[in-house]
Amino acid sequence: MTAGKRFIYIKTPEQIEKIRESGRLASRTLDYAESVLKPGITTKTLDDLIHDFIVSHNAVPATLGYRGFPGSSCLSVNNEVVHGIPGKRVIKEGDIVKVDVTTILDGYYGDNCRTFMVGEVPELAKKLVAATREALELAIKTVKNGSRIGDIGYAIQSHVRPLGFSVVEQFVGHGVGLEFHEEPSVPHYGEPGKGIMLKTGMVITIEPMINSGVKDVVIMKDKWTALTKDGGLSAQFEHTMAVTDQGADVLTLS
Repeated sequence: MTAGKRFIYIKTPEQIEKIRESGRLASRTLDYAESVLKPGITTKTLDDLIHDFIVSHNAVPATLGYRGFPGSSCLSVNNEVVHGIPGKRVIKEGDIVKVDVTTILDGYYGDNCRTFMVGEVPELAKKLVAATREALELAIKTVKNGSRIGDIGYAIQSHVRPLGFSVVEQFVGHGVGLEFHEEPSVPHYGEPGKGIMLKTGMVITIEPMINSGVKDVVIMKDKWTALTKDGGLSAQFEHTMAVTDQGADVLTLS
């Protein structure tokens, strides 16, 4: 199947199992990141630990060197929406930290992200993180052979907008597995019954970025880090999944 000039890969069962192995490692990497994420650690130190964990499991961090990105993970804190570059920033009590990792294991990609709350965080942050996690779970339930891309986005926006939160539209989910970013694009907003039809064997990510305020973002001078335009908080969760006749087979579970 094609989308524009690009090809949508339909994976074989054997390929999906290979993607699952990489996805499980990505998920275990996030488990490890959570265990070392404490107040006082810098994002660079956290990224170094993530790098060593991935490499020690005979895999490669996909972000490192990707289009010049300098980190083995994307670490985005508080009002940083996505693509945060690891550096000197010190993680503090009350921060929320998005840790996004993609592993390449035996040539196959597994991509996932979680938002971690560091110590006691403000009530707004708790509600935002919970709503974002719930939105992902609801979106996953729409995925099956014959459903539409628009069903995914509609499930997300229908959950978070009544809570006063907004859906970032500038960044989307995507196909994944044989390459880092494949077709189709998977927006986190949309109309039910609209968009590309999902087919058994597709592998996609759903990765909603939800803001406490406006949906708009600005890109820093580093050309990577995206910030909320109004300085509000942002949360994100992501899974890689395969489309089946019965529903979504989540491949990034540890």
